[in-house]
Amino acid sequence: MRKFWLVARHEYRNMTRRRSFIWSTIGLPLLIAAVTAISALIATGAGEAIALGYVDHAGVIADSAGATAQVGDVLFRGFSDEVSARGSLEAGALQAYYVLPADYRQTGQVQMYYGRNTPTERTRQRFDAFLRANLVADQPTAVRGRVDDGVNLILRSADGRREVTENGWVNILLPFVAGMFFTFATMMAAGYLLQAITTEKENRTVEVMATSLSPLDLVGGKAVGLMAVALTQLLVWIAALVVGLVIAACFWPEVAAVRAPWGLLGVTALFFLPTYALVAGIMVAIGGMVTEAQQGQQISGITSMLFMIPLFLTVLIFSQPDSPLIVALTLFPTTSFLTILMRWGATVVPIWQLAVSWVLLVAAAGLSVWAAARIFRIGMLRYGQPLDLAAAWAALRR
Repeated sequence: MRKFWLVARHEYRNMTRRRSFIWSTIGLPLLIAAVTAISALIATGAGEAIALGYVDHAGVIADSAGATAQVGDVLFRGFSDEVSARGSLEAGALQAYYVLPADYRQTGQVQMYYGRNTPTERTRQRFDAFLRANLVADQPTAVRGRVDDGVNLILRSADGRREVTENGWVNILLPFVAGMFFTFATMMAAGYLLQAITTEKENRTVEVMATSLSPLDLVGGKAVGLMAVALTQLLVWIAALVVGLVIAACFWPEVAAVRAPWGLLGVTALFFLPTYALVAGIMVAIGGMVTEAQQGQQISGITSMLFMIPLFLTVLIFSQPDSPLIVALTLFPTTSFLTILMRWGATVVPIWQLAVSWVLLVAAAGLSVWAAARIFRIGMLRYGQPLDLAAAWAALRR
């Protein structure tokens, strides 16, 4: 067992000291930091309020001529006529101004005139809120508050199993993004494992190690070491993402309203390790059967498609998440992890499906590691000769 951990520690140190790993690990946090900083600068607008004007011919806004009001980061200035409003626009004192015609209450039409740049959607929403507040200014406080808050729409499926709020897009998008993120991270770590094995097999280093290590110690140690590498990278990325969200929450209320999906995180943690073990076993078996790294990468690319099948069925997963085909993909070991995460945002995955899927995945992962060790052992004894499927099957039957 001591040799097992020595191999794992060696692989971890060797990989984490590479420049390619360091740059790929810090690259995403740097990107998140840059996006967060730029977005924060845009959101704060260098500390200056955006000025918008309005001309009220309908008498909707109280004390409109010469009055000023601020909603969020937008300052509204009232004008008695369009000539003075246009003059302020041309002088650069306004970004745009609105004109409410005399028949506004009947038609609901409003005209907007802008200079160089049109106001953003967020800025236009500020004007909508300002106009709504004036339309119901003579109403009771409860009515004004209800109009200001708008409609709190809740979407429910016909069978009552799924409930999503109108602003609950995060609950749908996050599982999909997390599924792709963790799947690609798993495949990348397994790719490192395949590269390490085939390279050492080509330069015959593995033959030297085989004199003092059992196939299980060698293969298992490499797999655990590279899994630790993948987890290190994921933890750094997740920490950077959390910090970015915390900073973004200071500028966007929508981000502050997001709650951590603990159920999704728990399922991800439960399925990630056995999925990695399954992929690692397959990659080790491929590495033991081929004689060149390039050949192994070609075969692994085809094999990886078994784990990516749910991506090609994205539309079906979101439109019919409980169909027999999707349930079958949920239970099948190579597609269970990604399918469950993608279904998480579209339906309620039954507990029995999660339990059966996890048991099958763990069993497949254990079988994969066991088979990989035996195939790798036979592959070491046949240096320079590829191991065909018949020979691999014979190795498993011994």
